[in-house]
Amino acid sequence: MNASDAPTYSHTQKAPLYLILYGTALWCFVAVRLVRSLPALALVLAVVGVLMAVLGLAFQRLTVEDQSDRLAVRFGPLPLFRRNVRYDDMERAEIGRTTVLDGWGIHLSLRGGWVWNLWGRDCVVIYLKNGGVLRVGTDDADNLARFLEGRIAHRSW
Repeated sequence: MNASDAPTYSHTQKAPLYLILYGTALWCFVAVRLVRSLPALALVLAVVGVLMAVLGLAFQRLTVEDQSDRLAVRFGPLPLFRRNVRYDDMERAEIGRTTVLDGWGIHLSLRGGWVWNLWGRDCVVIYLKNGGVLRVGTDDADNLARFLEGRIAHRSW
């Protein structure tokens, strides 16, 4: 069996996080109207409102997808944040849980490594050969972990 015959994986998780961001943006835009007599404050609120709206577009969903020799992880629909991890760079993968402190978004974990999470606490922990760790939040942890273990095992043939 060659790599092109291997099964593929694609899953998109949607979550209401973007509604919080849009709500914050809306609040900022309303506040701009209320403080128009204070131009500096109005400007700050307008900039924060635009930033929250853009982040809302960027964090509506998280797609995890097989791309032949690598796993692609990307937020969207506005594709500001994406990451690719080559299967050759993976040592192993297992089902895990993020902590409350890990939260949502993209950031370093207090336990080490990176967290890419949209919503919830289920994740797949990917251990990299260079000692790095990537926690990918998903509502499909069983299937993603099984797929990655298959790709990692297939690579070593």
